[in-house]
Amino acid sequence: MSAVNDSLVIARRNLIRMTRIPEMILFGLIQPIMFVVLFTYVFGGSMQIGDSSDLDVYKNFLMAGIFAQTVTFATASSGAGIADDMHKGLIDRFRSLPMARGAVLTGRTVADLVQTALTLLVLSVVALLVGWRPGSVDPTNVGKILGGFGLLLLLGYAFTWIGALIGLSVRTPEAATSGGLIWLFPVTFISNAFVDSSKMTPWLRHIAEWNPFSATVQACRQLFGDPGLSPSDAWPMQHPVWASLIYSVLIILVFRTLAVRKYRSATA
Repeated sequence: MSAVNDSLVIARRNLIRMTRIPEMILFGLIQPIMFVVLFTYVFGGSMQIGDSSDLDVYKNFLMAGIFAQTVTFATASSGAGIADDMHKGLIDRFRSLPMARGAVLTGRTVADLVQTALTLLVLSVVALLVGWRPGSVDPTNVGKILGGFGLLLLLGYAFTWIGALIGLSVRTPEAATSGGLIWLFPVTFISNAFVDSSKMTPWLRHIAEWNPFSATVQACRQLFGDPGLSPSDAWPMQHPVWASLIYSVLIILVFRTLAVRKYRSATA
């Protein structure tokens, strides 16, 4: 219980800090809203989903991808924040306290998860305003929709541990920001988030279909009742909810272990 209590104390500290820097929350909201507007009204008319190029179809197809991209890109700020704490010597102060070693990282990732959840809440309202309608293709319900958002938050939490490892592995917050963004672009764009993966070249389509990011997007479309479900025979596309859960849990187990080990060696 000590580790849990220590983690909650660190999470509370980070949440208080976030409220004192409202620009962090504001900028975190602006980017996904810009993507919604750009992809919907700039590219939406030229996108074909299945046999349809209708803008309303693309809106409903797009939103699961935008939600997933939002929780994924939030990991870059997590890594930068940890690198900043390391650079300022704050981690050394925590080290001098009688607290669980992994609590510093767990508290940070939990605080980032809370911020991501608030961002998703605002973004879902924006999505509804621009025309997103859950259940546009298949029937859905509140439980399924909440389940979809739960998978999104789990993916975001999993990727946050990758960001934490990057933040611990570099020397400056600037390097953490750059390193935290580099890997996100191929993960999010070589996927089914913004385009129909069935129209990709075969080798690229296979990468997209086995991408953990794509599994979560596919699962959300299934739970939201939205268009664009891939007709692929790839296992993650046939069982996206299970694939999303398995991918996220494995990422957490692997990268939390690596991040805590790196934290211990960095503060030894």
